[in-house]
Amino acid sequence: MGREHTYVTDTIAENLSDKTIGSATFSLYVFDKNKARIGESNIYLTNVSPGQTIKFQITLTASGTPASLTVFPSNTSRAVSVTVNSVPQGALLRVDGKEMGTTPKIVEVAVGKHTLEFSKEGFNSGKFPLEITSHDASGGSVSYELGSAAHDTIELRDGSVLSGDLVSVNGMQILVRIGGTTQTFDRNQVKRILLTARDPPD
Repeated sequence: MGREHTYVTDTIAENLSDKTIGSATFSLYVFDKNKARIGESNIYLTNVSPGQTIKFQITLTASGTPASLTVFPSNTSRAVSVTVNSVPQGALLRVDGKEMGTTPKIVEVAVGKHTLEFSKEGFNSGKFPLEITSHDASGGSVSYELGSAAHDTIELRDGSVLSGDLVSVNGMQILVRIGGTTQTFDRNQVKRILLTARDPPD
């Protein structure tokens, strides 16, 4: 091993993808003319927008005369386990548009920015931003509370669930407005009705 020297090099990083880089770590390796690795350093990037270019300096120590540099991504395959829940439970969960099942659900999320989407019959759907950094550990949890029901929910005895506005109920039939059209159901067809709280009329 030769004597160690400290070098400062100007560096330019550009995000060539169409997504923001929330957090990324790269290893920079220094080689001599014989392709032997004689030093290394790290590059840390956070919140780099698509097409954005960043200029900075890197300080590294090498034992020998540097002849070439190589950059390798680190933590690109690292994922963190997160328990995702919702209030109420049983909401359909999507992570970055990919269906993952119903809550509560343990998901593997890679380092970076993500979007969690929740939907459940009878409730307003919603989105939740989630950012995982290279310093986060598995075992965390997030919970999202869905908005109150946008419409009344009518559950039929055959297992189907309808979302609409209850018009009237009597001993023989139930009238429900669904998508602007009023439909009539026999009272014996209906298993349960969940009403949405509404402001009283003026």
